[in-house]
Amino acid sequence: MGFDTQQTLSTSTLTCLKNNGYTFFIARVYHSYGIGFDTQQTLSTSTLTCLKNNGYTFFIARVYHSYGAIDTVGIQNVQNAHAAGMPTVDGYLFPCLDVKCDSGALQAKATIDGLRAAGTTIGTLWLDIEAYHWPNDTTHNRQFILDMVNTAEAMGVKVGVYSAWYYWRDIVGLDFTDLSRLPLWWVYYNKQQTFDDFTHFGGWTVPTIHQYTGGTTIACGLFTDLDWHP
Repeated sequence: MGFDTQQTLSTSTLTCLKNNGYTFFIARVYHSYGIGFDTQQTLSTSTLTCLKNNGYTFFIARVYHSYGAIDTVGIQNVQNAHAAGMPTVDGYLFPCLDVKCDSGALQAKATIDGLRAAGTTIGTLWLDIEAYHWPNDTTHNRQFILDMVNTAEAMGVKVGVYSAWYYWRDIVGLDFTDLSRLPLWWVYYNKQQTFDDFTHFGGWTVPTIHQYTGGTTIACGLFTDLDWHP
């Protein structure tokens, strides 16, 4: 007789189970993601529990505002998602690009410091690279993004990139491949839970997540974008 579970098991607990006659154990070694969502709205623990119970398996919260401040609502949403038992909880940083804004490195640091000060964590910090006040200087933009990545990774945080072919072309140039080692959250609203329409850019040959629908009402009355992770 054996067992399988997703819980954290100590050596002493497993020894106890062995001593009680259990002869085999099957551990989950790969997460099943499926359908998730990302939003800027305030979400209660009860709403997030409702969404989890309706089959949504991951949530990506905005954790930094494009005007240059940590998103306290988003960080509270991260905490609530953990309390609701959402299997995967990530965050995204929407960088501030005005000349008065902090450097990319300082924005990444502020985001991570804000999460840690709140006593919470995310699986991946996604950097939102889309059309929004970026300078026409691709060299500058490349370094700004690299500074965010390097700072976050130096602080021990996993980093991903949110973008699309046309955003990447305009902001850093399609030949910029330095970040292709990172997971890609690809935005393309075709309402298809596949990667079939993906056009290679930036060195990526396949995305990790597809944001396939924008601005739709789903279970529990939430108006949100939808994401697919195979």
